[in-house]
Formats: sequence, C-alpha cells, structure tokens
Amino acid sequence: MAATRTKTEIVSFKMVCEKCEKKLGKVITPDPWKNGARNTVESGGRKVGENKALSAGKARFNPYTATFETCRICRQKVHQVGSHYCQSCAYKKAICAMCGKKLMSTKNYKQSAT
Repeated sequence: MAATRTKTEIVSFKMVCEKCEKKLGKVITPDPWKNGARNTVESGGRKVGENKALSAGKARFNPYTATFETCRICRQKVHQVGSHYCQSCAYKKAICAMCGKKLMSTKNYKQSAT
C-alpha cells in the first residue's frame, strides 16, 4: 500500500535521531519561550544577575581539544563535534549525522545536496 501525499503536506527532516539529540550542545543564549524549546528556564524567565560565562562551565566548546572527524562516506571534514557524517551525506542518505541510523526511506525522493 503506497502512501499518497498532498501538496500542502510538509515532510520535515531532522539532522539527528532522538537518541543523539541529547548529545547536542547547548547555546548560552536561551530560546524565546515556546513549547518544545530545549534551552529555556522552566519558569519562562531568566536568572537575574547570573554570569553566563561561569554557568556554562566545563561544557563550553574548546577548539584546541576538540577534534573534527572526517566523513565516513566522502572523507571531508565534519563541522560538528561528535558527528561521523557530513551534512550533505547525511541528507542524501537520510541518516543520522552522529550515529548513522536510518531516519526515513528515500525511495520516493530525489535527495540532492545542491
């Protein structure tokens, strides 16, 4: 049984799977509060007088210690720490950029990075 798609239906493609989404880094500046935002304070506001440089602490990105891997498919440098596939290869193959898990079937799609 083949699924039919309408013109108004939008198919979204995630860069990483749900398991690897927890491994992604957090941004110092919070998102505007909305349902599903990842880095907001639960009360919807912000802490007054908080030093963001100190609260970010040890999880901050250090370019001298982090090594960028090469893509396992095309061998170019990957832009994200912890990822094994570049963005264009992950999109073309519809796989997670971090672990390589298949996210969706690309049978009826023409996946092109250009």
